[in-house]
Amino acid sequence: METGVGYDQDSRVVLHPLVYLADGDEVTIGRRDIDSYGVFPSDGAELVRRLAAGDTPNEVDRWYRSEYGESADIEHVLAALDELGFIAGAEVAHEEPGPVRGQRLGAVLFSRPALLGYGLLVAWAVLAMVRSPDLAPTYRHLFFTEYFTVIELALAAGALPLIVLHEVFHVLAARRLGLRSRVSIGRRFYYVVLETNLDGLVTVPRRQRYLPILAGMLLDGLAFSTLTLAADLTRSADGAFSPVGRVCLALAFATLLRLAWQLFLYLRTDLYVLVTTLLGCVDLHTTAKRLLRNRVLAAVGRRDRMADESQWHPVDRRVARWYSWLVVAGYTFSLALFVVAVAPAIYRMFAGAIGRFSGATSAQLIDSTLFLGLNLSQVLFTVWLAARERRQRRAQKFQHVIA
Repeated sequence: METGVGYDQDSRVVLHPLVYLADGDEVTIGRRDIDSYGVFPSDGAELVRRLAAGDTPNEVDRWYRSEYGESADIEHVLAALDELGFIAGAEVAHEEPGPVRGQRLGAVLFSRPALLGYGLLVAWAVLAMVRSPDLAPTYRHLFFTEYFTVIELALAAGALPLIVLHEVFHVLAARRLGLRSRVSIGRRFYYVVLETNLDGLVTVPRRQRYLPILAGMLLDGLAFSTLTLAADLTRSADGAFSPVGRVCLALAFATLLRLAWQLFLYLRTDLYVLVTTLLGCVDLHTTAKRLLRNRVLAAVGRRDRMADESQWHPVDRRVARWYSWLVVAGYTFSLALFVVAVAPAIYRMFAGAIGRFSGATSAQLIDSTLFLGLNLSQVLFTVWLAARERRQRRAQKFQHVIA
């Protein structure tokens, strides 16, 4: 890659259109069209502004010397700008990024009237559950049919569009601000996951970042409310849930579990991102876990193995004093949720599927065989994939030692 050394110090350096956001003594500078951002000290940001305004590197250096009494190390600055992709050719000097797709749709979906409507929908669902307790979420709603394979496949099929919409809400909430947020496909172990890139939020004021961060949870709440109301509105004349209503309640319970997952604060959930954004943390997740480890080591008298807390970012260290207890609360909540809501459903499914082999109809035997085979294949695939990745790591380590 070409560095700043290759630039003529007496010629203008053309920069792409940049955005600037001051936050305390630091300024975030970036290109929204490619999601490339850097954090500069305030004097460095002013230096970049002068380059963008048309000053030559030598002119900027002379200004810096007169202002601060020392050299700006302009070649190092140019190299950094080049690495970030901020430096452009003369032919694209005044190109402006094109309009962001979905910006108008995002503005409509997250307008004040829309948010008011969302609030009324959630309130309606809560009122319906208070009026009819049989609408309240319970793991028993998962069993809308006696066939466990149908339940598992229906929940998977119903969850997919809701997960996509969760990420789309993140994207549209950011795009309404003119940010080129996007959804990408990744992999966690053998699971395919959707990931939303919201890097551009660093270039907007902090108060404007909260809605894009929470938009996915908003969608989950709306989905839960809509499914609950659909079950209520499709009851039969005698008040019993219709087949469609029972499926809606099963999907509503699964959606609520995904929403509750956001409270697992030992993970980097949307609520974690909200806290770090609100308080200006750098790596609160790592700091909080290291602090908990230090507390355990201190309690067992192993202070010699404790991490040096002075090396942590001061904001992270201060917030971790109380956030680390929320991490413990997150572990406790996830365990309680598993015991109360997940384990009973798993037990009922597997106990029911195995118990049918002692006497059941042909359809039930086929269902139990498919259900157990489907889940066993997932377990075996997980074990195989873990073993393969372990062999690959060992092979790479051996090759590194040989090299």
